[in-house]
Amino acid sequence: MRILLTGGTGLIGRALCRHWQRQGHELWVWSRSPHQVSALCSGARGMARLQELDGGPPVDAVVNLAGAPIADRRWTQAQRHLLWRSRVDLTRTLVDWMGQQPTPPRVLLSGSAVGWYGDRGEQLLDEDSAPGQADFGSRLCVAWEHEAERAVQWGVRVAVLRTAPVLASQGGMLTRLLHVFRIGLGGPLGSGQQWMPWIHIDDQVDLINHLLQRGECSGAFNACAPEPVRNQDFTRSLARALRRPGVLPAPAWALRLALGEMSVLLLGGQRLTPRRTLAAGFAWRHPALEPALEQLLHTP
Repeated sequence: MRILLTGGTGLIGRALCRHWQRQGHELWVWSRSPHQVSALCSGARGMARLQELDGGPPVDAVVNLAGAPIADRRWTQAQRHLLWRSRVDLTRTLVDWMGQQPTPPRVLLSGSAVGWYGDRGEQLLDEDSAPGQADFGSRLCVAWEHEAERAVQWGVRVAVLRTAPVLASQGGMLTRLLHVFRIGLGGPLGSGQQWMPWIHIDDQVDLINHLLQRGECSGAFNACAPEPVRNQDFTRSLARALRRPGVLPAPAWALRLALGEMSVLLLGGQRLTPRRTLAAGFAWRHPALEPALEQLLHTP
């Protein structure tokens, strides 16, 4: 397969490149730093402009994972603009390019996030639930998905992945938490009662590959483990896996003061079930949190 990726140098993109290179696919990565792509992405070919593919063999599939990190800094006006450009505007450009091709790609797998649902408390959610509208993160995801769905008009199969925080041994949310927990300063965020969806990096890669191969799969799919946990349960499990205490809470008022509206990423939550993902026949390698953490933290 000839596959075009955006966001190929990120955590998920690098893991996908390793997986697909072993399968013998031809990989192209659209990147602001194309000279770094080969080293970061297991030999994939980097390009600065989509037009570098014009005139060549048709692209079979597009996997759109691009986006500036959403939790790296406060959502100032400038940061909101950056997040919007790197997701919504980039996806619009990508889909427009797809529509200009003599033979459009057969499938677009496009990123989104569980933030699409907003902070929904105890409400049980699946892919058919309504989106949130109360915070910037949910509005961003709604617009992001809308741009991807435009590719349907050119006969492209579109599948959107609403991805939970990805757990990996190197990079992502888990790496950020490890130092704090290892020195004994970890603990629940706010009340700790908020639901916290998550997914192991192996399952994230497997799910993207699964949706790529299944021609009947279109629409939204929750990329999260089938066993939801609350933040306090996640804290206890991580502390046990590290053989360290995890009892020092981060007060909600302090997080709101420090992070502003972005604090919804930590204090809000989604009680999420991957109903359509299950119906698509996907099988998790790491469905439960504690074994997943043990595998990530203690497997050589």
